[in-house]
Amino acid sequence: MTDAAQASLGATAPGEAPSTRRPRAPIGEFAFAAVCAALGVYAIVGAGFIRVPPGSASVLGPRVFPYAVGVLLVAASIAVIVQVARGRRGVPDDGEDIDPDAPTDWLTVGKLIVCFLSQLVLIELAGWPIAVAVLFAGAAWSLGAKRWWVALGVGLGLGLVTQLVFGVWLGLSLPAGPLLDWISIFHG
Repeated sequence: MTDAAQASLGATAPGEAPSTRRPRAPIGEFAFAAVCAALGVYAIVGAGFIRVPPGSASVLGPRVFPYAVGVLLVAASIAVIVQVARGRRGVPDDGEDIDPDAPTDWLTVGKLIVCFLSQLVLIELAGWPIAVAVLFAGAAWSLGAKRWWVALGVGLGLGLVTQLVFGVWLGLSLPAGPLLDWISIFHG
C-alpha cells in the first residue's frame, strides 16, 4: 500500500505511533457528488421541456441524450455518495504532488464560480468570443497563471475559432455580440 493510501485510510507505518488527529470529513467528495446529482436532475427535468416537432417519427428524438446524461449523472452521484459514506475515498495517484489532507482553497473556488457565472451574463451582452476569453483568462488567473494577458489572448482565439466552427461549418448560431455583429461570417 502506498504512503498516500495509508495516510488517507489512517493507517500507520510499522513502528510508528498512531495519529491522534481525527480524520477530516470528506465534505469535498459529498459536495462534488451533490452538485453532479443536481446537474443530473436539472438535465432530466430540462429534457422534458424540449419540444419535439409534430410528425417526428424517429425513435431517438431530441430528448433521449439529455435523459441518458441526466440518469447517468444521478446514478454515478449516488454511487459516489454511497462509497464515500462507507469510507472509500479516492486515493490520489502516486504521481500527484498534493496533500490529501490540505484544506480546500475556498477563495480559488469562489473565483472560479464567479468566472463561470460571468459566462452566463457575458454571452448575451458581449458575445461568445468575449465571454470565452473572460472565462478562460479568469480561470487561468484563479488557478495561478502569472501571465493572464496570454490566457486572455488564448481564450479570445478559442472563442473566435469555436464561433467560426459552429457558425460557418456546422450552421449553428452562437451570439457574436456587439463587437463582432458587423462581421457577416459570424452569423452562420
